[in-house]
Amino acid sequence: MARQRSVQTMKPATAAKKLGIHLEAAPAEFRDGMVSREELDALQADPPEWLRELRANGPHPRPVVADRLGVSISGLARAEITEPLTTAQIAALKEEVPEWLRRERIIRAEAQREEARLKADREQARLKAAGSAEVARRPGRG
Repeated sequence: MARQRSVQTMKPATAAKKLGIHLEAAPAEFRDGMVSREELDALQADPPEWLRELRANGPHPRPVVADRLGVSISGLARAEITEPLTTAQIAALKEEVPEWLRRERIIRAEAQREEARLKADREQARLKAAGSAEVARRPGRG
């Protein structure tokens, strides 16, 4: 007898996050119900008009706004940008490049460089440790 798989569902907020959309801007039928994994996959594979419109024009959630502006989410908070922005508002900020945006882009770039350096250091330490372990395992040692 074949076991039936249970249907995985998620809250609309989780589905909206996975879709990269602002939940409050989604249609009521999306906001008010649970979303199955199959429904989410279908929305990603063949987005309906409302989803294409939200992705294109917004309003966009903070992670999308931060990414499009080239800053961190913390940078948005420091700039006191707490509300979702539309694509037009993001474009206007990119064109204007206020001082806070310039500063936050520098901070993000420095943080990314530091993270890359730390990753390279960890990899180098891992390779060194693997090499030391290999030398210790060779016959005739000790």
